[in-house]
Amino acid sequence: MFTAEYNIILLTELFSSNNRNRYKQSNRTIEHIKVIKTNCYDMVHFGHANSLRQAKALGDYLIVGVHTDAEITKHKGPPVFNEQERYKMVRAIKWVDEVVEGAPYVTSLATLDKYGCDFCVHGDDITMTADGQDTYKEVKEAGRYREVQRTAGISTTDLVGRMLLLTRNHFRQGCSRFLPTTQKIMQFSDGKPPEPGDRVIYVAGAFDLFHVGHLDFLEKARQHGDYLIVGLHTDPVVNRYKGSNYPIMNLHERVLSVLACKYVSEVVIGAPYSVTKDLVDHFEVALVIHGETPAAPDDDGSDPYEYPKKIGKFKTVSSGNDMTTEKIVDRIIKNHKEFINRNKRKEAKEIELIKSLEQAKV
Repeated sequence: MFTAEYNIILLTELFSSNNRNRYKQSNRTIEHIKVIKTNCYDMVHFGHANSLRQAKALGDYLIVGVHTDAEITKHKGPPVFNEQERYKMVRAIKWVDEVVEGAPYVTSLATLDKYGCDFCVHGDDITMTADGQDTYKEVKEAGRYREVQRTAGISTTDLVGRMLLLTRNHFRQGCSRFLPTTQKIMQFSDGKPPEPGDRVIYVAGAFDLFHVGHLDFLEKARQHGDYLIVGLHTDPVVNRYKGSNYPIMNLHERVLSVLACKYVSEVVIGAPYSVTKDLVDHFEVALVIHGETPAAPDDDGSDPYEYPKKIGKFKTVSSGNDMTTEKIVDRIIKNHKEFINRNKRKEAKEIELIKSLEQAKV
């Protein structure tokens, strides 16, 4: 039996897929509603994923348009991730059916008609062009615009701010403003246990600032089986082996980021650092996989993968991608002045647009 000392929360034991609520734009049944949602999707996080989940719930088929580097640079400033990285990240989100590469920054009726979409969806924030115009003006006036609620407490700007803080214990000081709930986890979780005969794969780590390196690793790991379980370490454990100001995102934020990935079947919240016999037996793990980055010893100096290695259930798999969380932080720090200026310009444009909208109502 799995010992209680690990203090693990299992999502499939908490929630059933039957409890997940799926809503439409109305109570009437409409056949095959196609929805499009466009954005930059730079530094993709669970807030982006949640908006896509909501967008998908408004229809049957979700198309996501991702802007090019050139378009983002023109209207907002240079992105942290290049367009190929952003396309890949969005494709891996479980609610996305199709990705349009190089989608125009301004969403027009022509764009909706080109992809056969009934309407477009955006969050309840303001998006503007370089000259301060509402990027959804045309579709709003035509009644082909829907709005979903942004996820409170998380944004790209917020994550950038955390990286620039560089304080060792920020995760204990409540730097994150995100308030986790069981409802949010339930919305992200499929709630499906392994099918009889499924080959179960187990991987573990921090998965902080979920990025293309993590994505490629999980895709490779999933190829070795049918059901992929990801064990996420607690914040103090991650800080012990990563040091500095890590993790940037707290445990609950990292859980949602990983759950949004289509390759992931289940997440263990607060997984033990060492993969033990109890864990392997409880989940009926066929293979434990680790990346090529050396694993730090456990508190007692032991190899955290000693047991699966001993029984021949361990494999090292290369992601084929050299992206790391540290490299993302380096990108931000090197360009922090540009990001600060970019955010100031965005705020100024938003204030001007709000003023003009208020004047128009008078």
